[in-house]
Amino acid sequence: MSTATLSSKGQITIPKPIRDALGVEAGDRLEFLVRPDGVVELFARTRDLLSLAGLIGSPGATRASDWDDAIAAAISEEFERSVR
Repeated sequence: MSTATLSSKGQITIPKPIRDALGVEAGDRLEFLVRPDGVVELFARTRDLLSLAGLIGSPGATRASDWDDAIAAAISEEFERSVR
């Protein structure tokens, strides 16, 4: 488990293992979600446009649901790799 200390200005430094797992670096945007049970989730929201290249894979996908399914699968795979 990694820990961080809150500064008087409300700032924290995210520990390196967490930054590495999220694939974030200086200037990237992060999103926090506080769940009803009090658990806080942290999401990396900055993506380079070029990182989306090849995300869909199949040029034959024509329906919006095909795109949605392909994007969801790719994001899920990327997330699984980042938490290992």
